[in-house]
Amino acid sequence: MKYCVLLLIVLLSMTTAKAQQTVSLDSIISEYQQHRDYDWQDYPLGRHDEELPKERAQFAKSLLNQLEEINLKELNKSETISFKLLRFILQDQIDEYTYKMHLNPIQADQGFHLNLNYQVRPIRSYDQAVGYLNRLKAIPYFTESHFDLMRKGFEEGIIQPRIIFDGYESTYETHIVDNPTESYFYSPFLDLPETIPQKRKDSLLKAAKQVVADSVIPSFQKIKTFFETEYMVNSRDAIGVSAQPGGADFYQNRINYYTTSKEYTAKSIHELGLSEVARIKSQMQEIIEEVGFEGSFSDFLKFLRTDDQFYVKTGDALLMHARDIAKRIDNELPAFFSRLPRQPYGVVKVPDAIAPKYTGGRYSGSNINGTQAGHYLVNTYQLESRPLYTLPSLTAHEAVPGHHLQGALNQEISDDIPQFRKNLYLSAYGEGWGLYSEYLADEMGIYRTPYEKFGQLTYEMWRACRLVVDTGIHAMGWTRQEVVDYMSENTALSIHEVNTETDRYIAWPGQALSYKIGELKIRELRERAKKALGEDFDIRAFHNVILEEGTVTLPILEERVDEYIAMAKAETKK
Repeated sequence: MKYCVLLLIVLLSMTTAKAQQTVSLDSIISEYQQHRDYDWQDYPLGRHDEELPKERAQFAKSLLNQLEEINLKELNKSETISFKLLRFILQDQIDEYTYKMHLNPIQADQGFHLNLNYQVRPIRSYDQAVGYLNRLKAIPYFTESHFDLMRKGFEEGIIQPRIIFDGYESTYETHIVDNPTESYFYSPFLDLPETIPQKRKDSLLKAAKQVVADSVIPSFQKIKTFFETEYMVNSRDAIGVSAQPGGADFYQNRINYYTTSKEYTAKSIHELGLSEVARIKSQMQEIIEEVGFEGSFSDFLKFLRTDDQFYVKTGDALLMHARDIAKRIDNELPAFFSRLPRQPYGVVKVPDAIAPKYTGGRYSGSNINGTQAGHYLVNTYQLESRPLYTLPSLTAHEAVPGHHLQGALNQEISDDIPQFRKNLYLSAYGEGWGLYSEYLADEMGIYRTPYEKFGQLTYEMWRACRLVVDTGIHAMGWTRQEVVDYMSENTALSIHEVNTETDRYIAWPGQALSYKIGELKIRELRERAKKALGEDFDIRAFHNVILEEGTVTLPILEERVDEYIAMAKAETKK
């Protein structure tokens, strides 16, 4: 009897300890998710001052200290993933402050003023219209705050290279208009819903015209003055980030972040890139021979860039082709996925205001509980630079089975998974999945001509080249022209795309590495599972393992696949 009582006490204490442990992790996650740096009503476009990154870093350190008290052995699998992801995120918030990343809020194709374009969305209700007006009113504070950060940045030697600013005036001059009603930021008011009474419409239109005239246009005039009289004249000559104070350490930190791993160095990634370029180039050469082209590899690339058969004459025609490809992929999804997202997506053009700095296209998600679909954005700017043979790969990457499928499912995962994970995006996982999706589209039969298959390979080659040129720029002293030459010689990207991509790599150290590193890991894990399971390998089950826990780091993904293999093998032995 005494033994039974003691056993019961031990079991109860273990259960209590487990409950306390779970509550402890939950409380840390809850504190993280409920933490607010500021009141959105006071800062409709966010708070942007030098104290904010410091406060975030301090908060991150306090939570990391709490996480150190957690006993991982007492967490279940999903809780362990939450623990590791939160630790990864918090460490990056500290790193961002350590390396003063807040002092450099612009890139070649992204940045504080470019991000304002994404505020422009259709208005569905009166409340949405008022909220949008409040965001427009906040643009003066938003811009002035960023000026202050960037001034501090170039005082400390943290500034972008001068070479990426060729044509940069297009990012702000398009918003400097004489008539407020011609502003891109006024455009949502041109099609207000019928549910808004006419009197309210009239007042909204009057307010919109006033706020665009008083807040938006003057802000972009100040942006023009700031860039042309302050920022660009202080910008650096060297293109590699290693030229900045602490740049080499910063680049390794970005490698670790964008690969979500500490197993890579600039040298190892550079060598991996060279190996991948050689492998893919041999496959491309086989297609050149298949189509009977007489000439060199560079001759074939020139043919692809210049022959009229690969281009359309209107933006609507390009969008039509993209929509056709998207629906053909939709038809194949059930054979490869046991679960598909509820949220739909649309195919729309990249806004004119930001199109010149974009490459092929982008994906813009939307909350599953919202009133808008996700958007696969196709760039219709400079149609002579938008070949049809790469459009299937682009569609697979940005829409389905790429970013839309993965991103929408990420929002729809179990309610037991914390919200911060549903909102999480890590490039190695997300962009790795996007590139893997281009590969998967081949198995779906989406590439219907040798040229479209070559387009898939040139997109894969493009990402392989990134491993070579990103490390070349930021660790090995490459010049911009060396990058342009390397990309031009090895991919079928248009010269316009090569130039915009080159500026992106210069301005955004390390991010371009994530695509190929992530894709190679997913393909490696798929081959591992296929080899281990043989005839019992199920592609739908494998994809469920990759996607069902949402965004994770590559080390977590590898652990999950190894567990899946072990469990599947155990099942076959029963």
